[in-house]
Amino acid sequence: MNWRAVQAIYTFEMARAYRTLAQSIVSPVLSTSLYFVVFGAAIGSRITAVEGVSYGAFIVPGLIMLSLLTQSMANASFGIYFPRFTGTIFEILSAPISTTEIVIGYVGAAASKSIILGVIILATAGLFVPLHIAHPFWMLFFLVLTAITFSLFGFILGVWADGFEKLQIVPLLVITPLTFLGGSFYSISMLPPFWQTVTLANPVVYLVSGFRWSFYEIADVDVSISLAMIGLILGACLVTVWWIFKTGYRLKS
Repeated sequence: MNWRAVQAIYTFEMARAYRTLAQSIVSPVLSTSLYFVVFGAAIGSRITAVEGVSYGAFIVPGLIMLSLLTQSMANASFGIYFPRFTGTIFEILSAPISTTEIVIGYVGAAASKSIILGVIILATAGLFVPLHIAHPFWMLFFLVLTAITFSLFGFILGVWADGFEKLQIVPLLVITPLTFLGGSFYSISMLPPFWQTVTLANPVVYLVSGFRWSFYEIADVDVSISLAMIGLILGACLVTVWWIFKTGYRLKS
């Protein structure tokens, strides 16, 4: 393993985040804080507790997951798309670096930025609502695994996209709606039976449910199923990335 190559890619990507600190960190934190103000304070005061948890505290895991998914994808997709756009990807592909090292560098940096953002949002949430983390280890496990998984998904998106517009299609038109409809702001047990069944087809439900369980020990689906769903998505992303480098899909043309 050429760790110097991994470090070079990782350091370069992290440095880009530091140069655009307002866009990378400050903007998402402010946006999430507005959710706390509107949903947690204004609306939450009119809603009774959800399964024994105040509404303001109940939505914290969902809001963190919303930011984690979107930012992981955005960081990774732009990170690999920009070298393709400028043509520097050919220098990376011709260097004595394996595909594994390239993926670790780009995905590791994207996941790191998302995890840092998630921790900052968690700390910010503590200023608005009282928080209780029942299982800190599992909370961090879900946080890290989800960041890695969707950074891989963003890497795939960055390879697939042939324009800056396409980088926004999946996050805006697919991931964000699925997150809002995936129990981020409510428990799916509040829905009629038919819509509960329909909602279970949404993979984000399992991510939010497992993450919320690590906080309050309440979940819409069994925690083992949530872990299996994350593992399934991670496995699919790894296979897709392997196929991309094996075939050179949109990297060598």
